[in-house]
Amino acid sequence: MLAKAVLLVIFLTAFFSLFWPKSFLLAALVAFLGFVFALFTLWFFRDPNPQVPTQPGVVVAPGHGKLDVIDELEELTVMGGRCRRLSIFLSVFDVHVQQAPVAGTVTLVKHNPGQFLNALKTESATHNENVLIGLRTTEAGTQMVGVRLLAGLIARRILPWLAPGETVARGERISLIQFGSRVDLYLPLTAEITVQVGQRVRGGETVVARLK
Repeated sequence: MLAKAVLLVIFLTAFFSLFWPKSFLLAALVAFLGFVFALFTLWFFRDPNPQVPTQPGVVVAPGHGKLDVIDELEELTVMGGRCRRLSIFLSVFDVHVQQAPVAGTVTLVKHNPGQFLNALKTESATHNENVLIGLRTTEAGTQMVGVRLLAGLIARRILPWLAPGETVARGERISLIQFGSRVDLYLPLTAEITVQVGQRVRGGETVVARLK
């Protein structure tokens, strides 16, 4: 979309340069590029309503994008030890509003300063600026679920929309990361993972796991 707009600008500039003064062409070019940027910004901040699954015990993707990591790691702050991690990469073309993966009570919202490495790199989850969210769900016993919102090379601002003590519904909007970024989901080791690496997921809709 953006590439086509740039090509159109080049073509129109070359064509009208034969007839119109350079000052007018420059003003027209600036106005057109501003219009294209405004359209891209409106499209980037789109916020679709998810079709949230209603089955008990399921966990939905917290963000829109490509699931590129499923592994285990130590997460002490929320999970208290070893847990499952599902990591979702959000390109600049993905929706950047995040949803609650489960219904429950918010136990933690913690900002952690850090770097701004390219979010394509999985090590960005260790080094980049992030906000860690803890959720206690009672859907399948009292279990903890964590969400880590990670800034990226372009993304420089994370806007969480919840606070400790609040209750959230599954699929409810919880945050916004501006431009390309990554979202990590932490689950108990007993969780049954229902997705595969390389799969694209939709925030608030795609069932990624079931809690036991």
